[in-house]
Formats: sequence, C-alpha cells, structure tokens
Amino acid sequence: MPVDTVDFRAAEEIHAEQIAALVERTVREIYPQYYRQEIVDAFCRLHGADAVLEDIRRGGVYGLWRGGGLIGTGTRQGNRIARVYVDPAHQGRGYGSLIMDRLEAEAARSCAAAWLEASLPACLLYEHRGYRTVRHDRWPLENGVVLVYEIMEKTLRGENKGAQI
Repeated sequence: MPVDTVDFRAAEEIHAEQIAALVERTVREIYPQYYRQEIVDAFCRLHGADAVLEDIRRGGVYGLWRGGGLIGTGTRQGNRIARVYVDPAHQGRGYGSLIMDRLEAEAARSCAAAWLEASLPACLLYEHRGYRTVRHDRWPLENGVVLVYEIMEKTLRGENKGAQI
C-alpha cells in the first residue's frame, strides 16, 4: 500500500496507551533478535504509557494512522528524534522513512542538525538516512546487563554547528 494513504498527525493524550502498546508490541517482537531479555524489558518500561503521556503533554509526539489504526509513531523534541517505531505487520513498506522524513522536516525549521539514540535494529536505517555515529553510551540494567547504544547525528540544513546532544 502506498505511504500516501496514511495520516501523520500529532498525538493527543487519549493516544498514550495505544502508542505505548504499539511500541511494546514492536519491541517484544523485534528486539529479542538483537538483545537479552533484560534489555527488551527495559525498553518497554522506558516507553510505557506514563512516559508517552508525559511526552505528548510536552508536544512533539506523532502517530501514523492507516485506515483508522495506529501503525507507527515518532517523537521530536527540539533537535532530538526518539521513539520511532512501526508496527511489525507494517514494516518494510516505507512507513519508518515517512515518519523520519516528517520529524526531520520539523526539526530542520529550527535546527541545523538532528540527533538520536539508535537501537541495533534501527542503526542501518539511520545510516542510510545520513546519520553518523558521534559517540557511544552505556545504560546499566539489572543482572549486570549493560546496553551500549549509538548516539547519531545528521546535518539537516546549512553548515552543521553540531547538535545539542
């Protein structure tokens, strides 16, 4: 199905649980191929309904709807892009790229560069979009498990004076 048959719009408070459920469903289906269970569980906690609701109240949380159903989401706050997820049943159809196109266009209005924290499943997508790794960070979890992840940056317009990471 072409991506132009979808509706990308700002999420409202009533969408918080729906967005959190989409993120959890996606993480639980995809991330075990890349990460230990402690990391999968941590991602689900990080993007739970309370966190989504808080971000909606701050502004910058978007949903991608098709046929009335939520199929993807993304968040932008300043020049930071976060929580970009597409339901597994709709992956591979360009919806993730559509979400990123919209978030980057919004960020480019006021920022020369965007940055994000990349999970392993998304690193290649971001590299293909022109992001480059500027550093790595660590997130210690339970049972001695440590998540190492990439901080990535992309120039959106003009000379990159560096993202505010």
